[in-house]
Amino acid sequence: MLSLALAGKPNAGKSTFYTASTLAEVDVANYPFTTIDANRGVTHARTRCPCLDRDERCGNCEDGIRYVAVELVDVAGLVPGAHEGRGLGNQFLDELTNADAIVNVVDASGGTNAEGEPVEVGSFDPVEEVDFIEEELEQWLAGIVHKNWESVVRKSRSPDFDMDDALSDLLTGVGASEYDIAAVLRQLDYSPNPRDWDDADRVELARAIRQRTKPIVLVANKVDIAPPENLERLAETGKPVIAATADGELALRRAREAGIIDYHPGDDDFELVGDVSGAQEQGLERIRDLMGDHGGTGTQEAIDTAVYDVLDRITVYPVQNESKWTDGTGNVLPDAFLLPRGSTPRDLAYAVHSDIGDGYLHAVDARAKRRIAEDHELEEGDVIKIVSTAK
Repeated sequence: MLSLALAGKPNAGKSTFYTASTLAEVDVANYPFTTIDANRGVTHARTRCPCLDRDERCGNCEDGIRYVAVELVDVAGLVPGAHEGRGLGNQFLDELTNADAIVNVVDASGGTNAEGEPVEVGSFDPVEEVDFIEEELEQWLAGIVHKNWESVVRKSRSPDFDMDDALSDLLTGVGASEYDIAAVLRQLDYSPNPRDWDDADRVELARAIRQRTKPIVLVANKVDIAPPENLERLAETGKPVIAATADGELALRRAREAGIIDYHPGDDDFELVGDVSGAQEQGLERIRDLMGDHGGTGTQEAIDTAVYDVLDRITVYPVQNESKWTDGTGNVLPDAFLLPRGSTPRDLAYAVHSDIGDGYLHAVDARAKRRIAEDHELEEGDVIKIVSTAK
């Protein structure tokens, strides 16, 4: 399953974002280090369900909206110097090892300082949160490289030494594949002899690895109280920035659970369908106004941006019956897989099960009802039948 990690300083709203996105109960409080141990849950990326192209809904979507499972990890907040062990830094950073992308939750209100302590709203520059999170991640990776560099030097004494292989052995544990290492080395100007590398070279390597394997989406949280100039400054960083109110999303999710509103996560509005008090209605209307200003609460948009834009995934639906779009027991479109763009039918087969991939014979495009080539590039919303010797 694709994995996203929530990063940010303490008290930026990560745990509220996590709860709103997963509806898993965690401690939420207005003080640093509320989160001590990592929380792991399941959120969902939102996309259009293929059943909208048929006469009936599949039963596995919400009114034609398909939500595809993604792991979400909420870990302890970072403070400056985390890579040296300050706060809960090492524990936090280790939890990022298997994350495919990072959602950096920033307190856009400027109402907490670098340590996550409450200060006057607008008195802290949220851009500092952007810079130091990236710096801590890169210094953490650089520390791993520094610590283990001697092993690379020893391997270089062998006549069969290969820099790609040596660095792959070194960095596989932090989520860098051989392909990632090769791509990064192609963009760096480096000496083929690791004994010639200095600290600056290793930091540059760590930075390039972080950028490739741990891309970041910025969430400008607490937009309801954020000064407009803070949002403008965050936009000037040149990174994707999602204006968000995690508190607002959590309120909507709970109101939906209580039957008070009709709302699908990611919608830009909601419908009041239940009885509420005057105070509740006023609170919901304030959230509605924010949604009107920003196109929603931002939490679902952040997940979707990470999955579909930053990680460039597509959603593909494997079926066994290409006419009815069902599995072996008659369920319509029961499964959805998030695959890298450019994936082929064989890649989908392996995503379903290694035995299906090993026994791959051919695939059928269920929409067009025609056989497709093994190197055919799948697209968003494809419905595919895999024919395999495995059952």
